[in-house]
Amino acid sequence: MGLEMTKYVQIVTTTETEEDARKIATALVEQRLAACVQIVGPIRSTYRWKEQIETVSEWQCVAKTRGELYERVEEAVKGLHPYEVPEILAVPIIAASKSYRQWIDGQVG
Repeated sequence: MGLEMTKYVQIVTTTETEEDARKIATALVEQRLAACVQIVGPIRSTYRWKEQIETVSEWQCVAKTRGELYERVEEAVKGLHPYEVPEILAVPIIAASKSYRQWIDGQVG
């Protein structure tokens, strides 16, 4: 399913610092690219990078938005993100209450 067919999505990224997570969250909401961005952390991430296994503390941003905005959100996150290869994942929202969908659409609040 392409994002153009997914009306609502959660876009997830992780950052090294809470400050970076706040910058991303604030920018996405200020630019009306997301209705809400939740910041979760610190979390522990283990991954392979440049042939080394790393384990670090990170902060996760979860943005609620419309699928049609994905490319703009990706561009904004890349512009603010300090990582060479930031995680930017879109997860489809397959169900949500009518009032929450209206809020994401900017019709409520």
